Amino acid sequence: MTRQQKHPLRDAHTDRTAAAGVPVTPQTEAPAYKLAFNDFDFMCRDELRPVRLQLELLKPEMMLDEYGVRSTIVLFGGARIPEPAKKEGARTKTLADLSRFYDEAREFSRLMTLKSKESQGSEDVIVTGGGPGVMEAGNRGAVDAEGVSIGLNIVLPFEQAPNAYVTPDLCFNFHYFAIRKMHFLMRAKAICVFPGGFGTLDETFEALTLIQTGRMQRVPFLLFGREFWESIINWDALADAGTISAEDLNLFRFVETAQEAMEVIETWGEPSARDHVPGR
Repeated sequence: MTRQQKHPLRDAHTDRTAAAGVPVTPQTEAPAYKLAFNDFDFMCRDELRPVRLQLELLKPEMMLDEYGVRSTIVLFGGARIPEPAKKEGARTKTLADLSRFYDEAREFSRLMTLKSKESQGSEDVIVTGGGPGVMEAGNRGAVDAEGVSIGLNIVLPFEQAPNAYVTPDLCFNFHYFAIRKMHFLMRAKAICVFPGGFGTLDETFEALTLIQTGRMQRVPFLLFGREFWESIINWDALADAGTISAEDLNLFRFVETAQEAMEVIETWGEPSARDHVPGR
């Protein structure tokens, strides 16, 4: 990512190159001599955490702006859900049965990317977590439509490379989960959640909480697979207990297919933020 210099001062790239070519002496080899922004040990110190948080917010934001992405369609879902052709290798029968949502995610992404291309890829761009399973299906559907998609990867203790379908120029990597979540939602025009595990539930409830409390506009929020969601969460029990309001159950809709999801998004209406929380 380089931009034309807009000032007459010597730029950081030039000085970094010059500093690398100085004579080798005890002074130039000392850590203190390194340019601060080019000193990885210094940048990784605990005291620099606020700077690293800022950098992780800025880098994708600037690059997405430069690419011309104005709005996104968010896909959350399980990394372990296989594509149907590989469902025989699934760890459980349930995962094998859920493989149909790989195809639904792929088809939804294909349809949405065709719509995105009407704006030259600036609106309704698919964004996933960049990993396997449903995430792969989302990025793959964009490729099916010959369009672009975003992947927001996270560094994990075990190896996880981005899936092969993320647009390379829009493939980001994060250290901080919190900043990654912000980038999922900052441009979100709709949120589509497929069956998944802890990570999917975390992302789902964080986004629902932002909408519930008026911190985020009420964008289309779709849960694919009513049977799955109602089997793992007793939504009505939350409302009956009073821990959420009955109106909160209207913040999302259940859908089963890609085509149904497209129709719900088209007819959702203008997004707006709550000015109060029902039931309080």
